[in-house]
Amino acid sequence: MTGHAFKIQRIPGLGVEIVEADSDRTFARHMHEHFGIGLLVRGAQRSASGRGQVEATAGDLISVNPAEVHDGAPIGDGTRRWQMLYFDPPLIAQALKDMANDGGVCAQEFAYPVLQSPRAAELFRTLYQAVAQAEEFGDHLKIEETLVLLLGHLLDRSIPVSSLPEVAANRAKALIDDDPQSSMSLALLAREADLSRFQLVRAF
Repeated sequence: MTGHAFKIQRIPGLGVEIVEADSDRTFARHMHEHFGIGLLVRGAQRSASGRGQVEATAGDLISVNPAEVHDGAPIGDGTRRWQMLYFDPPLIAQALKDMANDGGVCAQEFAYPVLQSPRAAELFRTLYQAVAQAEEFGDHLKIEETLVLLLGHLLDRSIPVSSLPEVAANRAKALIDDDPQSSMSLALLAREADLSRFQLVRAF
């Protein structure tokens, strides 16, 4: 099977763009203005990145930073299929700032152009579905929570679980228990617990 198909959808109010692609084309070197996180669903590809030449196969997570020069070529015959989420830079910058406030390294970019991690792939699928359904269901809390967890896999850092502020997180839990039907943002819950968004998600 050969061909080239692209589907692009901007999600209003989220600062996120969805891209679905199924293509056998080779893409010349280029760059994006956004942070991109994706999943190679089928096939394989070889690409240049800010960290050298990389190869991805089905099930691998792929990422790109703003202004990072990259390209892409299929490996083998036929098309490769991938799904991408492109995020406005301020959205990711705020998440990275939250993670730095949690005692981690102040990361400025994604560390892994290709990542083999079943857990990260699972988080991406959850995030992708939540973003795709955002206009209909509006579950922004799930989007924020899953994005924060996914970012933890894409940064070259680690956080000791023993340092998680569980007592403070209980204040946010109480807020949810008091009114489970209300629409709450991760930022609101984090303020209630006096934690960063990343600290809160990790604590839960």
